[in-house]
Amino acid sequence: MNVFFEEDGDFKVGTVLADNNTSLQVETQHGKRAKIKAANVLIRFQHGPLSQFVADAHKLADEIDPAFLWECSGSAEFSFDQLGREYYGRDPKPEENAALLMRLHATPTHFYKKGKGRYKAAPADALKAALAGIERRKRQAEQQAGYVEKLMRFELPEEFRAALQELLYDPDKGSIEYKALEEAASRTHLSFARLLEKCGALPSIHDYHFGRFLFEHFPRGTAFPADAAAVEPQGLETAAVEAFSIDDVDTTEIDDAFSVTPLATGGWQVGIHIAAPALGLAIGSPGDLEAAKRLSTIYFPGDKITMLPPAIVDRFTLAAGRECPALSLYLELTPELEIAATRSVAERVRIAANLRHDALEPEFNEERLAAGHTAYRFGPELTLLWKLAARLEKARGKAEPGVARADFNFYVEDDRVRIVERRRGSPIDKVVSELMILANSEWARHLSDNDIPALYRAQGNGKVKMSTVPAAHQGLGVPQYVWASSPLRRYADLVNQRQLLALFGNEAPPYPQGDERLLVILRDFELAYDAYAEFQRGMERYWCLRWLVQEEQQQVIAVVLRDDLVRLEAVPFITRVPALPALAGGSRVELAVAAIDLLEVDLRCEFRRALDVTGT
Repeated sequence: MNVFFEEDGDFKVGTVLADNNTSLQVETQHGKRAKIKAANVLIRFQHGPLSQFVADAHKLADEIDPAFLWECSGSAEFSFDQLGREYYGRDPKPEENAALLMRLHATPTHFYKKGKGRYKAAPADALKAALAGIERRKRQAEQQAGYVEKLMRFELPEEFRAALQELLYDPDKGSIEYKALEEAASRTHLSFARLLEKCGALPSIHDYHFGRFLFEHFPRGTAFPADAAAVEPQGLETAAVEAFSIDDVDTTEIDDAFSVTPLATGGWQVGIHIAAPALGLAIGSPGDLEAAKRLSTIYFPGDKITMLPPAIVDRFTLAAGRECPALSLYLELTPELEIAATRSVAERVRIAANLRHDALEPEFNEERLAAGHTAYRFGPELTLLWKLAARLEKARGKAEPGVARADFNFYVEDDRVRIVERRRGSPIDKVVSELMILANSEWARHLSDNDIPALYRAQGNGKVKMSTVPAAHQGLGVPQYVWASSPLRRYADLVNQRQLLALFGNEAPPYPQGDERLLVILRDFELAYDAYAEFQRGMERYWCLRWLVQEEQQQVIAVVLRDDLVRLEAVPFITRVPALPALAGGSRVELAVAAIDLLEVDLRCEFRRALDVTGT
């Protein structure tokens, strides 16, 4: 005796070895012995070889038209053997019954399974919808195959153009475009981006990297709302000082300026003047809401995306030749440059000059200071500020001798890049940084003493965090600290400036204690600021590679950081060098440039030789 039975959703055949009424011991056509439930047996038959039975059943099943079978089945639930008698017009043979079962089971569009060997015909509307779905999937499969063929020939299907950004940055994995791209990428052993590049879909690798950032952070573009504006502050007195700023040549958002005025006592009045957009940008106004979305100006080589609209920046930037709204911190210095008193005031300040690093550096540097050189515009004032900065640094406990760290400025023009090294810790850097630290820590003290919440910055155990309550910043050596000196470029500074203006104007702070808005701004600002910094680093790495290509660099000098990690000397690029010999950190090595991948922003170098301290 042989049986045709169902197991694990599939049909099988076997020869009965033992029949125990509720269960059977069988040997399948492949020689495997198994115990099956008697309830799972659908057909019992006497037949020759099992393999022949299965072959005959499959052949007969292929000849059954499921559409005709559906028409024969009616609307009521039925058993397969009942349908078999109606379909064949007689008692079917075992292999015919098996064929019918196979066909019923294989066409769930036409027949719904209701139990062991029992089925029900699908309603006409459901069958029509299912068949339409099958036809649609068939057409999609054909379309997908056509896409794959084109992609394999490195041709971009026209239909891909409208969905190109989504395919690159956030693909819908259920779309046929994605599935075709995935298949073609697998078969060509290329990444999506590399495959699309070969298809001519990425005319600019730079735009590919920039586009990823815009897609994530500016999906509606970087344009400002038409109504994003600010009002001109009224009623501000003009200070009796002449101020000057110090910035890079490309800076347009000039946040800070300085003034030095001799006092009759023999000391000086030093003014630290910060642009004051908070005086004209109301909370909740269209301009403020847009700034709250952006949270910071985004810098990257060759361009930037400003936090505030150009019209607002132009109104409040500390541009030369204008009287600009500012929040000023005045220091009264003794002849020995000790701070005798401070005061803060909102006012207008005459900006006499915007000094730029490239023009100022040759005049204002360590050598010229040592020689007593002051014969240049604002030379005496800058010399005084440099002496004051040295005292401030020492007072913070940070005036320790050390090697000046290298910094790099990127200038992109006509698709060519200049990467200019600039040593941090120069007199220019020291003056600006120390006076900003002083202003930010002094204003943080006022906020803290008056129990006014703000977006404070603190550092403990090497970790910097933001908080709405004051805490020490160990890295800077100050008891409390806020960012308040760049309100044109950072929303945290703009928020803090509003608190300071209210404090110095004897008004209630716009963000009172317990205001949840501050916590939301803090969280959003930290997330955005980290994302923007990561983007800037990524674009700087890209332009470093562009520089290597542009300058046709075949060999580079690098400094070992640790293990196989090195930093190039000419440009700020860190990479790993496989097979780098064990060298102490700080060792200089000569590397051969083996491959540059602008798309993956990757540099592959090969070790050539170690260099001694003289570089020979």
